[in-house]
Amino acid sequence: MLVGLKIENIAVIESAELEFDSGLNVMTGETGAGKSIVIDSINAVLGERTSRELIRTGADSARVYASFADINDATEKLLDEMGIEKMPDKTLVLSRSLSASGKNACRINGCPATVSALKEIGAGLLNIHGQHDSQALLSPDRHCGFIDSLAENEALRAEYKQVFTRLVAVKKELEALYDSRDEKAARLDYLNFQINEITEANVHVGERDELSKEKELLQNSGRVIKSLEKAYAALSSDNGIITGVEDCAHELETASKYYSNAESSAKSMRSVSYELAEISAQVRDLVDGFDYSPERLTEINERLDFLYRLSMKYGASESEILETLEKAVNEKNAIEISDEKISELEEQLYALSDKIKILSAKLTESRMTAARKFEKKVKAELEFLDMPKVTFVVDRKATALTSKGADAIEFLISANPGQEPKAIAKIASGGELSRIMLAIKNVLSDKDEIATLIFDEIDTGVSGSAAEKIALKLQQVSKGRQVICVTHLARIAAQADKHMKISKSVDDMKTYTNIDSLDFEGRAAEIARITAGGSVTALQLETAKEMLLNAKGSIE
Repeated sequence: MLVGLKIENIAVIESAELEFDSGLNVMTGETGAGKSIVIDSINAVLGERTSRELIRTGADSARVYASFADINDATEKLLDEMGIEKMPDKTLVLSRSLSASGKNACRINGCPATVSALKEIGAGLLNIHGQHDSQALLSPDRHCGFIDSLAENEALRAEYKQVFTRLVAVKKELEALYDSRDEKAARLDYLNFQINEITEANVHVGERDELSKEKELLQNSGRVIKSLEKAYAALSSDNGIITGVEDCAHELETASKYYSNAESSAKSMRSVSYELAEISAQVRDLVDGFDYSPERLTEINERLDFLYRLSMKYGASESEILETLEKAVNEKNAIEISDEKISELEEQLYALSDKIKILSAKLTESRMTAARKFEKKVKAELEFLDMPKVTFVVDRKATALTSKGADAIEFLISANPGQEPKAIAKIASGGELSRIMLAIKNVLSDKDEIATLIFDEIDTGVSGSAAEKIALKLQQVSKGRQVICVTHLARIAAQADKHMKISKSVDDMKTYTNIDSLDFEGRAAEIARITAGGSVTALQLETAKEMLLNAKGSIE
């Protein structure tokens, strides 16, 4: 619950600190004293849209601090998700600074935060209901949520939403696959052509280099043969190298018989003659083995031309051509898999469609069961609040499947017998809206995890016994939770567990707002002022004290 609020330089409030208790807290004061500014300040620190015009005239910036105690588990979980350190005693401090330049500085438990983070956290801490907020609270978009709260169908809604989310995803995936199916069929034909052409080409890395070298050899075959034959003749002719070396070896061997120092040279020369004879045989084999084929040269030229044309289509090198083949095979496999995927997704779609229909019917049934109870309970509350002739109807119309089901739920009322129930927003007056809102909140009070409810002038347009009953209902709603109420009615103020008076003063041509927590005597004086609307008589003061004592007795 909200335990403290500190306001600095907001409108006519220069500096103010408010402390709130559990139960019913009321704020009263003359029109223009600054009650709405307190609500504006709370909205600001909860991340709602605000304006630099809210900053007090003459000030460069404004600040609001809000302290909460005993925050709920959902808020603690949200703090964990945001990475914000939690306080050990389940307290929470929010702050927001506004500057004249339009910049915001937000903090949660002292940690820097965004305005949207403040708003997300604040949504789980308190609800503010004003005289204009009734329209939003009772808008058709919110009605289904009220019924779900009473139906306690969280698990069913979660299961439905999970199936619905999957159903939408499957439909979207199928639509994408359907849209691309014709295009993929044409693409598949082209890929098959590529795969067949490259596969049949039997390309291997380095082939063009190998063929180019072989081509060069064949083109120079005459020169090769002529050179080999000359080399052979130089080695093996009558006047060739081998003959000379053998003669030399013979003479050295002859000399070595008589001169031992020549023996080593003779052996080396004889070894050279043997090596030259072996080389001569190798050269002869090269000459005999050289095969020149004009047909082979033609084949090479044709193959090189084919590989060149292939490279113009699929890649400059053999490696790139083979990479193109691999990519084409992978893409083809993916397309063929997508056809299998379509069949698989279609089966999923049929199963999910059947399941969502069953869950949707169960969800509708749970809502309609809760709607009948809701109608009776709200009607009973409205009868107590001096609307005995009102007819309250929960109208349900079937819709296409959405993430929330197939139900369009709207609250209808008829304030007078014989009139057809119509949408609340169209026919309810301001006072009726206030009472309907309070009735709904009272019916759902034990279903709402929000610890703090703020009612801003809920008493607008009501008086007499209706005001008395609204006061009793506010006191009833405040049991087990915190209610903060801005009011102009003495009967509501008398029921408060804590009463704060908001007043304004002028000093040195500047307007200031003062906020005081009232004791019994102060409360009596303020209630008497509200009742009198002007000067307070002794009798009015005694009547106010009696109202307070009677209210205390009714509470006890």
